[in-house]
Amino acid sequence: MQAIQSTGYSVYFNADCYAFLRDNVTPEKYSKVFVLADSNTSQLCLPNFLAQFATLVEIEILEIDAGEINKTIETCVQAWHALTEMGADRKSLLINVGGGMVTDLGGFVASTFKRGIDFINVPTSLLAMVDASVGGKTGVDLGTLKNQVGVINTPVAVLIDVNYLDTLPQNQMLSGLAEMLKHGLICNKAYWNQFLDLSGLTTDDLLELIYTSVIIKNDIVSQDLNEKGLRKILNFGHTLGHAIESYFLEDPEKEELLHGEAIAIGMVLESYISFKKDLLTLNEYTEIKEVITSLFGVTHFRESDILNIINIMSHDKKSEFGEVKFVLLKGIGKAVFNEPVKNDLIINAFNNYLG
Repeated sequence: MQAIQSTGYSVYFNADCYAFLRDNVTPEKYSKVFVLADSNTSQLCLPNFLAQFATLVEIEILEIDAGEINKTIETCVQAWHALTEMGADRKSLLINVGGGMVTDLGGFVASTFKRGIDFINVPTSLLAMVDASVGGKTGVDLGTLKNQVGVINTPVAVLIDVNYLDTLPQNQMLSGLAEMLKHGLICNKAYWNQFLDLSGLTTDDLLELIYTSVIIKNDIVSQDLNEKGLRKILNFGHTLGHAIESYFLEDPEKEELLHGEAIAIGMVLESYISFKKDLLTLNEYTEIKEVITSLFGVTHFRESDILNIINIMSHDKKSEFGEVKFVLLKGIGKAVFNEPVKNDLIINAFNNYLG
């Protein structure tokens, strides 16, 4: 499968990943290699990765605790101390093996350690393969507020080996699927249509879908790396989705929602808003709602939950001059950004979602 060329780096697939490492991670280029994994990927993915990683450069392993709750500056401090104690210098390489939490945090650690060292992302979850590891966004959460601290900095390469998906539970696979659905909704109706019937999906089909998702995101990011315009459409479903994810993280009575599960809800809500603002037809909205809820079910919200989520949304990092702007759909396959939305319409969207 041909590598996808991005701005300053390439995305490689399957066997080509390890050929890239063999040819590029050499003693002439790097003084030492550090591999960052969390407690899950360290056990499930790292043995396979290291078995195929042929290099003469010394390798050290860094392990962090798994889970979004650990995507914090405190975890970064621990990683920076570990790198220092193990002799990392500006010619060291950090390879992040894991899901979006690992690639986000690891990219930020590398981008800030000694004012920046090289890093490579090896996404092991479907979500990270199609979204988190592509596009140069790195960072951590601030409390329960998502991705409040970070930088945009591209990796040396992204290495996607779909065999790591065999280690994922079903809910993690669905979490990644949400971002793939988003790619179809915002800019490729034909791609969206491929998800209308997943009953005959094969492994080869999944690889092709992943490849297409990476191309879609890469095409958008390459035109607007720093998110001044077009790249904002990738935030469809995220304005409310991130607030929902944060709320479920901070409420001890709530069961934690995975990122994609929260974004799926956000996409239904923001599709309803699109419909009520005459950007989306009723048939289009109904199709979106039925497809997403058939895959993810419906999550219950009390009135107090909705008000708290709207309050959290006001801290969204995408807000400008005190106003939160939304990405909405102008038909399936096209998105518009910087759309203001009043709170009463958001409440109506929740009520329709629950109805």
